[in-house]
Amino acid sequence: MKTTVVIICLVSLFVFQANAQEAAANNPVSERQKLYIREDITLHFTSPEPIQYVDISGKNLVGDLPLDNVFRIKVLGDSTFTRHSASQDLGVVTIIGQKFIAQYDLHYASQNQKVPTLLEILPSDMRPLDIGTTPLTQNELREFSLEVYKQKYKIKNLHNSQYGITGYVNNIHTLDDYIFLDITFANETNLKFDVDQVRFRVEDKKIVKATNVQGIELEPVYTLFEKETFKRKYRNIYVLKKFSFPNNKVLVIELTETQLSGRSLTLEIDYSDLLQADTL
Repeated sequence: MKTTVVIICLVSLFVFQANAQEAAANNPVSERQKLYIREDITLHFTSPEPIQYVDISGKNLVGDLPLDNVFRIKVLGDSTFTRHSASQDLGVVTIIGQKFIAQYDLHYASQNQKVPTLLEILPSDMRPLDIGTTPLTQNELREFSLEVYKQKYKIKNLHNSQYGITGYVNNIHTLDDYIFLDITFANETNLKFDVDQVRFRVEDKKIVKATNVQGIELEPVYTLFEKETFKRKYRNIYVLKKFSFPNNKVLVIELTETQLSGRSLTLEIDYSDLLQADTL
């Protein structure tokens, strides 16, 4: 398993590097934004999506990724390059996101020259990456999930109640290779519900009610809200990668409470319900 993950990461890195080199060849220096920096300044780049890869061509620069969508860079304190002019070339910085590549020319700034400390990577700085079918970014998943959240309930017959907790499947939507599940949990008791986890499994219909059943576990690629407890109502949007299963199986959504109470609730969705999902 670890070997497979390493191979996938290396292949992705090679693809990013190849695209970076191609973009550099097709992107003349005159089109790259020129930035200035000094030893006493740390420049932060903010990206609209998680940064996947960064390359610094100059030996006098160092950088890191403190957050998924933030890259910071500064001049090495012991750099020995000459500083005869504000146009001293420090190299090219390449930043690659999930769907874009951006490049900047960095130059050494004079002491009286104003330099930025924060730079947003704008669409004008981006070049699209063409690496086949690109998955939706986290920002895009959030935008589509919010769109689903704003819609009225359309499904009326997918619900179940246990231990004073009722679960409703409000809507099912599809977009490209994703399934958006709009689910509401209502607490009809006076005891608040402390959420342990919401799990998704594909199981045989005939054994779904049994205990200790091992099904095919599905991990959401995105969840709109992170909520640990609710007193009356809890609504959320869960995004799964598109999948299929035969008619003798069912998609099970299981809500469990933290111990010691241990209340739980299961919802079942037939494959026919998924086939009738609306398209975003």
